[in-house]
Amino acid sequence: MFDDFAWQSSSRLLTSKPYSLAFVITIFIIYILIHDFFLWLRLPPGPTPIPFLGNKFIIPSTSPWIQFEKWSHRYGPIFTLWIGRRPTIIISDPNIAVDLLEKRSTKFSSRPRFVVMGELYWDNAGILVQPYGKEWQVRRRMLHQALNPSALRLYKPVQEAEAARLCGSLLNRPKDYEGLIDRFTASVVFSIAYGHRIDSMTSKLIRQRLEFMQYSASLNVPGRYLAETMPWLKYIPNVFAPWKAEIQRRGREEAAVNMDLLNQVKDELSTAKSPSDVPNSLSKLLLQARDADPTSFGTISERDFSFVPASLFGAGSDTTASTLCTAVLMLVINPQVQAIAHAELDHVIGSTRLPKFADEDSLPYIKALCQETLRIRPVAVLGGTPHANSVSDTYNGYFIPNGTTILSNSWAINLNPTYYPNPHHFNPLRFLGRDPSQLPYVPPLSDEDLAELSPETIHPAKEGHSSFGWGRRICPGAGLAQNSLFIALVRLLWVFRFEPVREHDGSDRVYDSFAYTQGFNIRPKAFQCGISVRDEERRRVLEGELEKADVVMSQFPPFEE
Repeated sequence: MFDDFAWQSSSRLLTSKPYSLAFVITIFIIYILIHDFFLWLRLPPGPTPIPFLGNKFIIPSTSPWIQFEKWSHRYGPIFTLWIGRRPTIIISDPNIAVDLLEKRSTKFSSRPRFVVMGELYWDNAGILVQPYGKEWQVRRRMLHQALNPSALRLYKPVQEAEAARLCGSLLNRPKDYEGLIDRFTASVVFSIAYGHRIDSMTSKLIRQRLEFMQYSASLNVPGRYLAETMPWLKYIPNVFAPWKAEIQRRGREEAAVNMDLLNQVKDELSTAKSPSDVPNSLSKLLLQARDADPTSFGTISERDFSFVPASLFGAGSDTTASTLCTAVLMLVINPQVQAIAHAELDHVIGSTRLPKFADEDSLPYIKALCQETLRIRPVAVLGGTPHANSVSDTYNGYFIPNGTTILSNSWAINLNPTYYPNPHHFNPLRFLGRDPSQLPYVPPLSDEDLAELSPETIHPAKEGHSSFGWGRRICPGAGLAQNSLFIALVRLLWVFRFEPVREHDGSDRVYDSFAYTQGFNIRPKAFQCGISVRDEERRRVLEGELEKADVVMSQFPPFEE
């Protein structure tokens, strides 16, 4: 009603008074201010926004998740920030995340509109930013074929072999541990996606993939592109918008690489004497499924089809490598944790063979160590790609308008003392799931240690942390990532000892457990540490295992340079 009245009144004024245009603009601005004010009153509380600019000037450009955690103590576990005129709701408590993102997942499983990254760069092909609906469901089902529990069991021999190769590389190049970890996770993912392994992070393919990831992340920086708040700018002809032309050019380049990878598998299938001669992979599985039932894939173009196996890299490579780097940092800083892990491995495995996936249930402390690593420094520190609600809703008396951006602050959730007493202390016993005194290799605990095992409230997530996201948008590669984390970490701990480097005065270096990179996915800033073989018998066992690993990985030829 007010809109109609304002428009009719302004139209009459425009034709009757010389200064009516300015008056109309003033009326329009006043209307927006009144609209936003009343919306602000109905939303969850938060820092007072500046009209039209929102909270732009108080949101830190570095490590905003830490400031978000501080604001949660002031405004509550659900509060509102304004990015321009767009409200963003920040969740800092896991039970609220469950209430909205899981129990109401039919309403809260969409995505905000990503004009630059989603529409201009990926041309709506990327599953990561796709709104909830039929198009997203088709892609999710395709990805699920490679990541369901039955499929994950088939990848374990590859993960064991690649974990052995990682340990073997560290024997000669311990200072290059970060790059070797990156190669390990990349090779696992590319073997699964395309049936080809990665032998070096200097390969052209990997350099391209990392560049694509970094570039797409740079497009998603809040406030960088005016087109996010004024979407009509995407329709300006490229000749007048060179910024847009460059983004689309880079998008075509990524799409071409994705197509080349898929076509390589397609060519291998067409020239092989038998399909069994082509290594099993998600690309092979999807191509064969499409040939057998083209109708089910009829709604997705060849270009969009190629984005599905490509998305595995983001789902299980860089994030897992970052988590493993955190594990190394925490082991260096917490020698008592490493001592218990070594004691468990010695007690259960001994020194004559490498641990395997089959040993997982017999290694409860190592399993708990993996979970604590995921908790204490979540890679997707702001819950990954934000959710958005597809219909308006209310929660605890607060109004959440349709299309509101929803961020779950994993930093605040995973470090909430209500669920994790003394949250910045790295203590795998939180996830042990049994009385530590039942394990002969766990030393007696102090009262302080025992207090950390008795939280006020139990975290509602199945894993005991929220590092993989929530609801229908939970990371599809979570199972693959957890398997890679376990087998790599258990074999690294079986073979090696991780220690601080020595300073010039002979003292151990002091490490900063908060020194992490910026961005939507974080990892420890580069650090040096000592990595040494625990004893010569383990070295001999590993060298023998490397021959078996080479046999397993020989079925996955490396990509050509």
